[in-house]
Amino acid sequence: MMEIGKHTTLVILRETDPGLYLGENMNAEDVVLLPHKYKPESFEIGDEIEVFIYLDYDERLIATTLEPHVLLNSFGYLRCAAVSNHGAFMEWGLEKHLFVSFKEQARPMKVDNWYIVYLYLDEQTNRLAGASKTNQFLQNETLTIKQYDEVNILVTHLTEKGANVIINGVHKGLIYIEDIFEDIRTGDRMKAYIKKIREDNKIDVVLQTLGYKSIEPNAQFILDELKTAGGFIALHDKSSPDAIKNLLGLSKKSFKRAIGSLYKDKQITIKEDGIELI
Repeated sequence: MMEIGKHTTLVILRETDPGLYLGENMNAEDVVLLPHKYKPESFEIGDEIEVFIYLDYDERLIATTLEPHVLLNSFGYLRCAAVSNHGAFMEWGLEKHLFVSFKEQARPMKVDNWYIVYLYLDEQTNRLAGASKTNQFLQNETLTIKQYDEVNILVTHLTEKGANVIINGVHKGLIYIEDIFEDIRTGDRMKAYIKKIREDNKIDVVLQTLGYKSIEPNAQFILDELKTAGGFIALHDKSSPDAIKNLLGLSKKSFKRAIGSLYKDKQITIKEDGIELI
């Protein structure tokens, strides 16, 4: 079945002036056009080809080999190309821009600004549409992850608390500012780890491997830095927050918690002038 908004593998049935007609098999009655500009350089009738299905400007089913920046029922980071009296139009890798109505905008969109957008199928019009009101497509009531899981995240926005993220395209989470020691921005996609799931199902996320599980996720990072530095770093529990932040990118609270874990685990010694690997 050819589904709008998704990749599908179809069979080349015949070539015509407009392009190639594709179907699920050689006897398919339901066909879709792949315009000539998207056809492969060499092909034979009966070959399989992977395409993306959507509606063209005339609302006709069409196939393309262009790669969209977002797929059906998922999130993308898209640039606003134009704004009309009806809504905004987003660049998403295809010729026809993705429409985001005013009612689906978290805040009024502006040309050339970038937004986290969810791609959905409007059941009333059978058209693909976008929404920047993303919370309606996320839920933390029934969780599909557990503590220490490796997950995929999309950074949605940064606040004084930290980085708000979408986890596996399903849940909302937060990377606290004290757990961030690299440059991350809205729209970044990366691997992360579930640090903690709170009683209210709010989810704490970290970017570092949770090799120390419940002890301290930044401990491994400090161990790696110690090894790189030859076994000694001139920081200790009395060092200033600025010195710790400048050298390691950690808050003093996170640093003290991490070296406390390492000291307890007999991985390091804490001296008056710094920390040293054992």
